Amino acid sequence: MKNLGMYGYGAKGFTLSMITAAISISNGQAGSEVIAQIIELGSALINAPIKLLANVEDVLATLYKDYKLIVATKGDLLDQERKLGNSNLEKYFHHVEIMSDKNPDSYRKLVRHLDINAGEFLMIGNSLKSDVIPVLEIGSDAIHIPYHTTWAHEHVDDMTDFQPYMTLDGFSDLLEVFYRPGERGS
Repeated sequence: MKNLGMYGYGAKGFTLSMITAAISISNGQAGSEVIAQIIELGSALINAPIKLLANVEDVLATLYKDYKLIVATKGDLLDQERKLGNSNLEKYFHHVEIMSDKNPDSYRKLVRHLDINAGEFLMIGNSLKSDVIPVLEIGSDAIHIPYHTTWAHEHVDDMTDFQPYMTLDGFSDLLEVFYRPGERGS
């Protein structure tokens, strides 16, 4: 957590933090073999195959016919570009925004860049802290789709101070939100 401000989010920052931790807990005695192992783990993380959630591509293929879809993600630019490219999903998006962090100012900047009003923007994501709260704070809407391995840093206990938002069980439920039966992909 201490290193997020310096290294940012993503596999490279995580790798640098593991090296820092190894040096710290070994009182500076972590040798080149340990550092090499950590770098190897970090490289494996960066190069791990992309595993899409169930129905993601089908839902995107349907929605992109009728809506301008935007990827708004945080993390290392190269890492996120690589992941999106390897996912084969980039073709569905009108714009890709890779942010250092997801906060109200970042979303305001995105909305200005898209030349829309905040009320015209809907964020769909798995993190209350990064995808829902800052979007609600700027007057946009949000849909939360919880995921079982969301990082503890993204956990929020109390959402009572925020305007209503929708929670769905899974990605495929989005089609029920955006289309009446028989209308999909018009």
